Amino acid sequence: MNHLLLQIEGINIELYFVIFVVAIVAIIILSILGRFISLWFQAFVSGTPIPLFNIIGMSMRKIPPRVIVNARINLFKAGLKDITVSDLETHFLAGGHIQNVVEALIAADKANIPLDWRRATAIDLAGRDLKEAVQTSVNPRVIDCPSHGGYITGVAKDGIQLNCRARVTVRTNIAQLVGGATEETIIARVGEGIVSAIGGSDTHKQVLESPQKISKLVLEKGLDSSTAFLILSIDIVEINLGENIGAKLRADQAESDIRIAKAEAEKRRTMAVAIEQENIAKIKDMEAKLVEAQAAVPLAIAEAFKKGQLGIMDYQRIQNIQADTDMRNSLAKPETHRKEIE
Repeated sequence: MNHLLLQIEGINIELYFVIFVVAIVAIIILSILGRFISLWFQAFVSGTPIPLFNIIGMSMRKIPPRVIVNARINLFKAGLKDITVSDLETHFLAGGHIQNVVEALIAADKANIPLDWRRATAIDLAGRDLKEAVQTSVNPRVIDCPSHGGYITGVAKDGIQLNCRARVTVRTNIAQLVGGATEETIIARVGEGIVSAIGGSDTHKQVLESPQKISKLVLEKGLDSSTAFLILSIDIVEINLGENIGAKLRADQAESDIRIAKAEAEKRRTMAVAIEQENIAKIKDMEAKLVEAQAAVPLAIAEAFKKGQLGIMDYQRIQNIQADTDMRNSLAKPETHRKEIE
């Protein structure tokens, strides 16, 4: 009997031990699954039940279950019931920002902005801030042009320089947010349009009298094509006079013309001096030839005497003619010249 009691007591102890171990294991499992159960219950009471094993699988796939569950509940409560848990998981695994996308989709839906899940995820994965883009679509943004201070400088046809500053009001173009040009392109195009509009004005006074004409001309060019924005308005906030570029250019041109004229005059003077020196050289050469020819005359007379071709009377007659010629030349010269000779 005692032996039987001992066996019963041993069985009870083993049973208690098993129950104790099972209880501990159950407590551990429940403590581990507690956070998943709370998420499951939260989704259940929110009207968008998510299977518990699906929530556990998110954790095993390195996906934060709370982020996915909260995103799903927010979308469901906002009326966006077509976006599934699988869509949210896929976007998270692709490197997307779930919270930003969900908030942007809800804001776009409330503002009647056409934005579906596929386009929203594409914009987010492209690196654009989707939430900010939707906010800009609702509340237009103002861009300073130029963006870092300074002025946009243009020159009217009368040569007067004008310095301008503008403000561009834009709204995000969701349809072209992927692949569309950014804010820098808008600033560059607006600056180019303002410079072109000023350059097309006959006088600077026209621009000063009606700055809105610049805005009108720039808006008509469709500067927001192929960009991520829609230009709502362009406003000239400041415009002032700069330098008289036309007068400066004319002064520079006149100075350049003077230098060219001086160079041409110097060229002609140099050519004249060269020609004069050349003529002097020719005269000297001719004088040398004349002296040479005159030196040959006595030799020719002597040779004529030797050959008997010239007599004494002929020679005397030549001398008389020469003396008569010298006298006439002397009488024909001015008095001052004769005094100098004397």
